[in-house]
Amino acid sequence: MQPLNIAIVHPNLGIGGAERLVVDTALALQNRGHRVHIYTLHHDAAHSFSETRDGTLDVRVVSSWFPSSVFGRMRILCTTLQVQSLARRVAADHTQYDVVFVDIVSAAIPLLKYAQAHILFYCHFPDLLLAPHETRVQRVYRAPFDLLERMTTGEADRVVVNSRFTQETFRRVFPTLPLPRVVHPALNCTAYDTLPNTEDPAVHVLRSTRRVVLSINRFERKKAVALAIDAVAKLPRDMCLVVAGGWDPLVPENTEHLIELNAHARALGLSTRTIAPRSSDALALLPPDHCRVPTFIDANILPDVDVLFVPSFTENQRNYLLSVARCVVYTPANEHLGIVPLEAMYSRVPVVAADSGGPRETVVHAKSGYLCEHDATDFADAISRVLAAPETQWREMGAYGRERVVQHFSLDAYAQNIEAVICDMLETPTSVSAVMGILLTLFIVCTSATLYLCATYL
Repeated sequence: MQPLNIAIVHPNLGIGGAERLVVDTALALQNRGHRVHIYTLHHDAAHSFSETRDGTLDVRVVSSWFPSSVFGRMRILCTTLQVQSLARRVAADHTQYDVVFVDIVSAAIPLLKYAQAHILFYCHFPDLLLAPHETRVQRVYRAPFDLLERMTTGEADRVVVNSRFTQETFRRVFPTLPLPRVVHPALNCTAYDTLPNTEDPAVHVLRSTRRVVLSINRFERKKAVALAIDAVAKLPRDMCLVVAGGWDPLVPENTEHLIELNAHARALGLSTRTIAPRSSDALALLPPDHCRVPTFIDANILPDVDVLFVPSFTENQRNYLLSVARCVVYTPANEHLGIVPLEAMYSRVPVVAADSGGPRETVVHAKSGYLCEHDATDFADAISRVLAAPETQWREMGAYGRERVVQHFSLDAYAQNIEAVICDMLETPTSVSAVMGILLTLFIVCTSATLYLCATYL
């Protein structure tokens, strides 16, 4: 295949499963000789994957004068307007792109058509199913954006999804669109082969004399991390639950939910500690039990706690935690796929996950971990089984999980699959529709302006 010019469009290049997929997509395509540029609205070097800041990938940050919210509300409106700025920048770029890879927000697709490139949309999950629709106001507010998603998704030249679970959901939500192909996300295995630097003070503060049960997730309510805390509360106090993951002080839900989880653990009688991010300038947003990472290693290990919170953890901290964990708990229900079980299995750590959604496609029950009903008792029982397993059985589960990831979810396997989709897409002319692009763009602008004025003056 001839080298291609490929643009990847992603709104916020922080730390999370979707962001990891974007980085791995860029790495996979770049490793196969293609020229790849990533366009984003926000990239914080202190809250991002190393490949996006060490020169490995070409990241281009596009400024937008649209705010991220209006007094903490109307986020979907603002995001829709912001991605128009992003799409306009890509379409106006002097580089002639062959392929534009888009994920998260399909509203960018109409303007991207002016780039005269084939557009590949990676659907993590239909956004209209993630937004609340309980009240009449919410349904009225979401109606134009739900319609917009249905219209713009079909404007992509190809759509792929991350799991069979998402594929079936896509079929139900968009019955008139062709059934998308499943392309499972990859795990960049080499990033997990690096031994952790135990001389790092940020690692030293994580040490515990107890067995470690690890939960990795963004600090979002939909991740159901409280379930892991409830499960551990039912077990003997001879273990430490480490709750680590993406935490952005600019995202209100992240800061609020960390405090909620901390208070929930304390209400159950569990002792807690929060490790402040070394680069954080928002200590006031952390729970009161936070402690800062020292500049130098202290000879004394901090007292053991039942629950240790590690917001915005570093890759070195992640690798250390995966190297010492006896069990990884993954609590989201109906997760689209979930990259954390893959991280755990490649690190030879058994996984306890909800028996729904993507984990059904990654975790093999009783071989690489356990799939559970979404309740604390079932999770507690599964965690107990993993911790009580003889060393030989524990190692066998870990070895099985690692081999499964290498065979089915490696970066090379992903690269072959995504490149096959691109080759197939390039065999047909791009469905460039200037008229549709103009109409959809006008729809976005007019709807957004109307909603903005209603929210301001009514």
